[in-house]
Parts: sequence; C-alpha cells; structure tokens
Amino acid sequence: MLEDDPGTANEIALELATGGYAVTHCTTIDDAFRAAQDDAVDLLIVDRQLPDGEGLDLIARLRAAGRRTPALVLSALGSLDDRVRGLRAGGDDYLPKPFALVELVARVEALLRRPNESRDTRLIVGPLDLDLLGGSATRSGRALDLLPRELKLLDYLVRRPERIVTRSMLLRDVWGYTFEPNSNVVDVHMGRLRRKVDAEGEPQLIRNVRGQGYVFDAGA
Repeated sequence: MLEDDPGTANEIALELATGGYAVTHCTTIDDAFRAAQDDAVDLLIVDRQLPDGEGLDLIARLRAAGRRTPALVLSALGSLDDRVRGLRAGGDDYLPKPFALVELVARVEALLRRPNESRDTRLIVGPLDLDLLGGSATRSGRALDLLPRELKLLDYLVRRPERIVTRSMLLRDVWGYTFEPNSNVVDVHMGRLRRKVDAEGEPQLIRNVRGQGYVFDAGA
C-alpha cells in the first residue's frame, strides 16, 4: 500500500488485516516500487497525491517493467477525467476519497477474484512472438509496429485462444473501465490491431464475431 497519510494508512491496514490480508505500507514511490517487485504481492493500493510525486507514476513504472499486479487507485481527485486518467495509466480500479472501508475491502476482493494470468513477458504462439518487456511483437519475423495499447490488446487475446473475447471484457481488463463508455473505442483499436497483425494474404489470426466480440485463432 502506497499512502502517505498515517491515519488513512492505519485504518486501511487494520481493516484488511481483520479480513486476513497482510499489508506492507510504503510512504514513497521508490520504496513502493522496490516492495512491488516481490512476487508474493497480490495487489497494489496506490494513493495519487504524494510528497514525492504522482502515484500513477508508480503504476506506469511497474507496467513498463512487466509487472501486471492489479492496482487499486485511491485519490481525492474524483472527477470523471481523473478516474479515466487513473485507469488509463494502468490502474485496475479507482476509488475516490472519502470512501467507506467496507467498499474498499469489497473492491480488493473483486480484484483478487479476477483470473490469474501468467506473468510471462515473452509469449510465442503460432507465428506470433510477443516481447512484453521490450514492448515489441513480430509475426513470422515481420515486425509489428504496435502502440502500447495495441500490444496489450494482443497480449490479452493471445492468452485466450479460441475463446470469444467480448467488448465488455476488453473495456474492463485492458482499459480498466468499471463503467462502459458510450463510444466505439474498442472497435477502433481492434480495427487498427487487426490491420497490423493480419497483412494482406496472411491467414487471419484475429476474427470479428459479429455481435459478440473477437477471437484469436491460434491455428491460423
């Protein structure tokens, strides 16, 4: 937990300890970054406004280092723009202050219930080779010029071969939205990704299932 206010930190730690959770409390971004390298850490609770910087920077550093540990962002900055920024920075959920401890615990439990995925940073599936730590991908040796969000989308699909991945799943797990925005953001990004992955004349790896979502065809 990264929280600089002692009172808030103590309340959260005591409430989580009552539920059987072990809590490591950090007050600086650098200390939290070092603590988060431990594979035994199952969840991050990150305050935004800290004496040594912006808590979202911690999440960005961890994501850049290949750490995919779920992160719950806490902040007095509770506007829609603030929440969206927190989720886009790599947060998995966002809880504005002030909050009820019972809600915080419920959100922690919900994040920990999400299916655990392999934390491998190198994935080779069929003709695809994803280097998540290096931020690159190739198909049959052809470099794919992917934006960070596109690489994250491809990573998500590759880990779920032959399964229909719905737009709601992508919004929740890739964008981190706990609400569904009134936009076609998923379709726009998926369209760009498909054009980059499936060049003309190549077997189609990513298929659109009309009215349902998308499927990664590992055998294509």
